[in-house]
Amino acid sequence: MTTRPTGKAAANEGTTEPRGLRRVVFGALVGTALEWYDFFIYGTAAALVFNVLFFPQSDPAIGTITAFATFGVGFVFRPLGGILFGHIGDRIGRRATLIITTLVMGLSTGVIGLLPTYETIGVWAPVLLVLLRVLQGLGAGAEFGGASTLLAEHAPAHRRGYYCSYAQTGVQVGLVLATVSFLLVGLLDDEQLYSWGWRVPFLVSFLMIGVALYVRLRVEESPVFRRMLTEQQVIKLPVLETLRSYPRNLLIGVGAHIADTACAYLYATFTVSYATSTLGISRPVVLTGVIIFGVVVIALQPVYGALSDRIGRKPLNLFSMVFTAVFIWPFFLLLQTEQPVLVVIALVIATALGWAPVIAVQPAFYAELFGARVRYSGFATSREVGAALAGFTPLIAAAMVAAAGGAPWVVAAYIAGLCVISLIAFVAAPETKDMDIEEAGPSRLGANR
Repeated sequence: MTTRPTGKAAANEGTTEPRGLRRVVFGALVGTALEWYDFFIYGTAAALVFNVLFFPQSDPAIGTITAFATFGVGFVFRPLGGILFGHIGDRIGRRATLIITTLVMGLSTGVIGLLPTYETIGVWAPVLLVLLRVLQGLGAGAEFGGASTLLAEHAPAHRRGYYCSYAQTGVQVGLVLATVSFLLVGLLDDEQLYSWGWRVPFLVSFLMIGVALYVRLRVEESPVFRRMLTEQQVIKLPVLETLRSYPRNLLIGVGAHIADTACAYLYATFTVSYATSTLGISRPVVLTGVIIFGVVVIALQPVYGALSDRIGRKPLNLFSMVFTAVFIWPFFLLLQTEQPVLVVIALVIATALGWAPVIAVQPAFYAELFGARVRYSGFATSREVGAALAGFTPLIAAAMVAAAGGAPWVVAAYIAGLCVISLIAFVAAPETKDMDIEEAGPSRLGANR
């Protein structure tokens, strides 16, 4: 691998040679896919089985709301994971930190598949489930920021949006794998599903740990971080330096991630519960719809990433927010037809045009908001605080629908309101595509602009 520290001409651009770059891309894609598979299967299980197995109630709606509450717990701890592992990533390196988060995420998810249920050990079952969800939250809070930072610091400047989009592609692969796993176990009858079938997707995580570690151990540390070590630019408290040097960009990062987080779990988690429980649409139809939109979004990620390298990050971010705020109303109208084809069309349009552009741009956008010395901390902290603020969306939406007697319009207004918040953040954000990724301190596009 030839990188900038070698002193060769190509190295002066701060990028990695093609073979090494492909390895970094593959490592980010596979790593994020496997780790977010772990995070997403909890959401699917919360929508389908946890209300029965861990939170049995006389009222099924209350059981569902309680299950979604534990789903949201993971988001409460994601900012802590972002701060903790962001600090480690800015101190000892991006690559080493991702190895740690792989173990945290994989082991906590696999152990969920071994848990006894409420019927066996009573209240200790949901207590243990919540504790493991906390560990999932810690791992997830660091994963995406680390993988995206590593990609951004390896990629050539003029194609940073394209290469960074593969981190988000991995997240969507994780969503598809998680949904496919529950679609397959959902073919079992209810007795088999509730007795052992639900455990299989979680236990598979034990096998995935080895795959993720093998891939990530073959990836080199970023040339930017290696140079920081050589030049002794690593700082002791990167989170505090982020607060001091990038207060404005931190707030932008928080606001920017609220709407897309809410939409992610509205489409992939709440819609599964709402369509099956309230509308009576069959489970396979809804899960198939999630898989289809996941595949479409996977295909579009590099397209939107490359487009952002040409026209900038800001236009795509603004378009996504406006489109989503408008389309959320016909989205629910299409769901209420209860026609399988229209349900799938609703999910595909909402995600392909409203959600996919903003999430494709996200890895590069956040990496470009912060200087190299605090990039992992700034990225992970701001993004995960935004995620925490919107992570209870399935719970809030379920409660709203229950209070409204099954009508979804308050939920639509809620999502539109969150889009306005993120729209304001994107309007306030600088155009970052020309930012120098090598910059160690506050850049001309930084917080004080």
